[in-house]
Amino acid sequence: MKKFLTWILTFAMLLTSFTVTAFAAKDDVTIRVAGLKGPTSIGMVDLMEYNRVNKSKNKYEFTIAGSADEITPKLIKGELDIAAVPANLGSVLYNKTKGEIQLLAINTLGVIYIVSTDDTIRTVEDLKGKTIVGSGKGSTPEYALNYILEQNGLKVGKDVKMEWKNEHTEVVQYLAKNPGSVALLPQPFVTVAQSQIKGLKIRIDLTNEWDKLKTGSRMITGVLVVRKDFAEKHPQEIKDFLYEYENSVNFVNSKVDEAAELVEQFDIIKKSVAKEAIPYCNIVCITGQKMKQYMQGYLKVLYEAEPKSVGGKLPGDDYYIE
Repeated sequence: MKKFLTWILTFAMLLTSFTVTAFAAKDDVTIRVAGLKGPTSIGMVDLMEYNRVNKSKNKYEFTIAGSADEITPKLIKGELDIAAVPANLGSVLYNKTKGEIQLLAINTLGVIYIVSTDDTIRTVEDLKGKTIVGSGKGSTPEYALNYILEQNGLKVGKDVKMEWKNEHTEVVQYLAKNPGSVALLPQPFVTVAQSQIKGLKIRIDLTNEWDKLKTGSRMITGVLVVRKDFAEKHPQEIKDFLYEYENSVNFVNSKVDEAAELVEQFDIIKKSVAKEAIPYCNIVCITGQKMKQYMQGYLKVLYEAEPKSVGGKLPGDDYYIE
């Protein structure tokens, strides 16, 4: 009996020691997450708040940057673990690092809209004969718009004229000075423009137009990527992160006013703009097989328009963490 009790006590001590060690190891991991000032970071604000008050499952260190150029070198060097980046940039980084960057989730679908004070524009076909002013020439907004126009029987240069500006703010200024003009704008600049121009409305939602084509893919703006090395070493932390991130996305979409407060608190965009823009930012958390299916279709469209936009070639299956 005495030996049995000694064995039980020893086993209990070992179990306690293992549990403490396991929790200590998890606590030692601080996940370094970066995002950009805009829609692709809005979905994480509730998680950022949970982390701030020490209620999150993982420990996080968040960075909100002004441009992707501030994030990508740190991600490649291993100074960041997870980043919210433009959808095509994830593919570019995968190719640049020879597979050392992987896709965790789609976090933002399309945020691009056709806006105008012209009430006659109701369908893509109504753009025939129009001049569309936009920014983002040579990047995903141009390729996505061209694809949708072509799928609706319109060709840029023949049926529709494009006039490109360097910045979104220039597009807003153009709209203000030219009543009835038509523009290609992303959120939150749509909201900013509407606050300045009376009668300016969203005429065409490019995300909805993409979905109407029933290609099996989706129009995608932002994704969450992770360093392969980090994902392999910390599978439980990654699982917990995705769980917490999805909860954060649900919070943002269901409690817009509270989310807008946090968006301003974390210096992403102003509360007043966020409150109006969030319902049109298509913030999501899509993982697994659907993520792979949607992303592969979207990247294929970009690749066919310009291979360099996805890093020269389409990512292999190892890009997708399913």
